[in-house]
Amino acid sequence: MLPAAPADGRDLDDSARCPCLSGETYGSCCGPAHHGTVAAPTAERLMRSRYSAFALARASYLLETWHPTTRPATLEVDPAMRWFRLEIVRTRAGGPFDDDGTVEFEAHFRDAEGAGVQHEVSRFVRVDRRWLYVDGAAG
Repeated sequence: MLPAAPADGRDLDDSARCPCLSGETYGSCCGPAHHGTVAAPTAERLMRSRYSAFALARASYLLETWHPTTRPATLEVDPAMRWFRLEIVRTRAGGPFDDDGTVEFEAHFRDAEGAGVQHEVSRFVRVDRRWLYVDGAAG
């Protein structure tokens, strides 16, 4: 069992649609990872749970799933920024039997300046059977 993420950020009912738009409910998609009951089985699932963590302002989960060699000491998630759509463009490796992988995605947001898109290719590694985010490059 993983340590539960502290209750920072916004709450979401387990029966609500998951913010990552997987088509599943939060309780059967990203919620268990956020609550520390399961680890993401693939790099893409970790990417989706991290996107949902941004959408719900769960900075502690983001830090917990960041590789220690690249993780910042602190992280503040702007509560005024609204993340509203995630599109997975492609994945390379990152499966349950891989040790690394990449996920290219587009995350759509709205902030005080208007709508925008973050296009990134993120790198992930698996350490002790847990996927961790390493870093990302603008795609």
